[in-house]
Amino acid sequence: MVNLDELKFDDKGLIPAIVIDADTGDLLMMAYMNEESLAISLREGRTCFWSRSRQALWRKGETSGNVQRIVSVKADCDRDALAVYVRKDGPACHRGTNSCFTDTVYGPDTTDTFSADDLMALIAGRKTDPKEGSYTSYLFEKGIDKILKKVGEEATEVIIAGKSGDKKETVYEIADLAYHIMVLMTEMGIPLEDIRRELASRHVVDKKIKQEKMTS
Repeated sequence: MVNLDELKFDDKGLIPAIVIDADTGDLLMMAYMNEESLAISLREGRTCFWSRSRQALWRKGETSGNVQRIVSVKADCDRDALAVYVRKDGPACHRGTNSCFTDTVYGPDTTDTFSADDLMALIAGRKTDPKEGSYTSYLFEKGIDKILKKVGEEATEVIIAGKSGDKKETVYEIADLAYHIMVLMTEMGIPLEDIRRELASRHVVDKKIKQEKMTS
């Protein structure tokens, strides 16, 4: 465990803080902390930075609601940079994107890389801005009963494929089910973060059960 007095702040009293999604490992953003903002972050369990442009403390999400809840903070080997692992309540970037790092400088453009967050954003867009001929927009137009019916149908298809032992077909049907569940989540206003948080809480419970079994 690193003591806070081991951290090396620069001549302006700042240390870079690289923010990473604790569940996906995605690089979200980079900002700066001073001793006060770091102390606030650790005390409140949510990110607080020092804004160089405003010369003021900046609690992430204080106006947008896109709060970042801290899971852990790690220092690099030189103690002059921090990796802050978080669970976020919304986009990390002020432009509304999942990450601030989206503009390619060198190498292949990875904007077409799949992510569940991007798929959820696409689905949400089909709800708020319906597109003619879009199956997703059609589901939202028909409403919750139609969406629930499709979830049930796809769940049945997963069972049939799994029972047959066909892995390729099962993967295909699971993907269909996952998509329709995401449509249901969007219809009900359930973000992916809620599901990740619930799964994480069950993981903690599972660890506790394992520890109890080892000590009994």
